[in-house]
Amino acid sequence: MVRIRIKLRLSTVSGKAGTIYYQVSHKKEVKHITTNIRLLPEEWDGELGRVRKPVFSEEFRLSAVQRQLDHEFGQLRQLVESFESSGKTFRTGDIVTQFLASRSTLFVLAYGDRLTKRLIARGRLGSARNLRCTLSSFSAFLGGKDIPFSLLNELLVGEYADWLSVRGLTSNSSSFYMRNLRSVYNKAIREEGVAQTFPFQRVYTGIDKTAKRSVSEETVIRLKELDLSEKPGLCLARDLFLFSYCTRGMSFVDIAYLRQKNIRNGYICYTRRKTGQRLSVRIEPGVQEIIDRYHVPASGTSYLFPILRSEDEKISYTQYQTGLRYYNKQLKKLALLLEEDLTLTSYTSRHTWASTARKHNVPVAVISDGMGHTSEKTTLIYLSSIDTSAIDRANEELVSSLYRDRPV
Repeated sequence: MVRIRIKLRLSTVSGKAGTIYYQVSHKKEVKHITTNIRLLPEEWDGELGRVRKPVFSEEFRLSAVQRQLDHEFGQLRQLVESFESSGKTFRTGDIVTQFLASRSTLFVLAYGDRLTKRLIARGRLGSARNLRCTLSSFSAFLGGKDIPFSLLNELLVGEYADWLSVRGLTSNSSSFYMRNLRSVYNKAIREEGVAQTFPFQRVYTGIDKTAKRSVSEETVIRLKELDLSEKPGLCLARDLFLFSYCTRGMSFVDIAYLRQKNIRNGYICYTRRKTGQRLSVRIEPGVQEIIDRYHVPASGTSYLFPILRSEDEKISYTQYQTGLRYYNKQLKKLALLLEEDLTLTSYTSRHTWASTARKHNVPVAVISDGMGHTSEKTTLIYLSSIDTSAIDRANEELVSSLYRDRPV
């Protein structure tokens, strides 16, 4: 009978993490399989052969460790069962050899799917959707077949970039897929011991400056003054746009998830879902009017705006996606009502606040802090280009000076 145990080999240095290994014994022959998992003695329950219940700060890391142990232990058990059911004589070394061979073959799409499920379990549904979209694209490129990480080399990544380009994707869209795929690769290096070969060093993973997404301050004023009393759907979209603009460009997803508990002592205190950064925005009179218009305390929901209804994370995320699509459709209708050659999207209010603040001589550093950016470089992407009319006026003056009639 084959016996498998999971043990911790203590470090020879006191206070240092030890190494987890599998002990496989069969007919008095004992073999050890060393893992890449290192744990402190207090993190390991030797009697149960599993990770101790983690404290909150280490919950994710230790839970991930236990999932890996459960997965590999299951693989070992299946391998043992296949040997035993074969009816052939085998040694402990045969089990270890075959297990190491199977463990060394880590496949890209399968591993990416594991990461997607991990993101979903952590409530990061947007990141999970982005990763799933990337894996679907890469799978289409591979013809539906999975490949081991050893084949994810510079040549293949370059071919994938060409494949995306042929299909008409912009450099930003291609970069989106490359960054997500590189993230999967980097995690496999850290967590699974995949060898680093730098396959992404020759493909573009940056962000190009996009077309201007902001509108003028005068356009925002005209939008505010529209009479939409007979069009509640358009009125809500307009108010959400103004709310975003007046709260330093708060993103639609953060607006959708706002609750009554986020209002404290005249401030909206919330955590950006994209970055996890905590922000506080003072409630100006116009903002309070919009909140009062839509928040109904006795409605049975704690959300400030009628975008989400469910308290279930997955259901509410689906409702958010539906709400975002509806919001963008209504913004297109509002743009037509303004009778201007402009585009209004869920991003416009955020870009417009940044650009307007800059025109009012607000320093970039202050704008960056106000928007919750971790880098001023990100803020600069939001700022619209220098007003071309100002450039034209400056050029006119220079050219006029050059050709101005000179006194004889």
